[in-house]
Amino acid sequence: MDMGLTNKTALVTGSTKGIGKVIAIELAKEGVNVLINGRNYEQVERIVNEIKSDFPTTSPQNAAADIVDVEQRKILFEKYPNIDILVNNMGIYEIMQYEDVDDEVWEKYFRTNVLAANSLSKFYLPKMLNNEFGRIIFIASEEAVMPSGQMPQYCMTKSMLLSLSKSLSKLTIGKDVTVNTIMPGPTLSENVHQIIEGMYDNKDMTFSEKEKEFMTANLPQSEIQRFIRPTEIGRLTTFVCSPYASAFKGSPIRMDGGLVPTIF
Repeated sequence: MDMGLTNKTALVTGSTKGIGKVIAIELAKEGVNVLINGRNYEQVERIVNEIKSDFPTTSPQNAAADIVDVEQRKILFEKYPNIDILVNNMGIYEIMQYEDVDDEVWEKYFRTNVLAANSLSKFYLPKMLNNEFGRIIFIASEEAVMPSGQMPQYCMTKSMLLSLSKSLSKLTIGKDVTVNTIMPGPTLSENVHQIIEGMYDNKDMTFSEKEKEFMTANLPQSEIQRFIRPTEIGRLTTFVCSPYASAFKGSPIRMDGGLVPTIF
């Protein structure tokens, strides 16, 4: 399906690996010129060259910057003053007990997972409104609405993104500009794949068997009984970026494999 995104420009934060990289790839498949972001210039350049090789009709660019740093954000804005799509994917997470989360940790998570995304949105949203087209997407988590209790500092920031998305959406009334949040459930990132492989000593077990056993033991409420694949999130994100998704406004879009119960 042609998503109508050819020659659009998208900044995907934290896009050198994991979900962010896959989102960038899925956008490039649709002819989008992706701005790859990460803190390491050489690593970003490697992904840019990868995407350029796979999708030669597009023009991926190096947008290396630590977007938590105010000065580096200013440089990024000067280099790329106009974009059509902003995917706020970059974020940090760590399993922590509530009693170990001090004020410094709270502030670090707030600056990294919320304020950085807010600053980018604040800069690009007025330009999108003037251009009569734009898409801003926050990548949150099912933890935003169903905290596990294992990462209170992370869950807090993801809940904030839901609120921020809705507030910004109120500014887009009557415009073909949308602000939405995508909430993936447990996803098979590179790190998760390594963790699952290392949890089981039985070398005769396939990864699918290990995955199923893990889900049965740890996430029995999941209705798909597997981890969500990053490509699934990438494809959903691409659709939400497209002109076909203009009716999604301030929406918390769940892709949790049935993990989160629905209350009618």
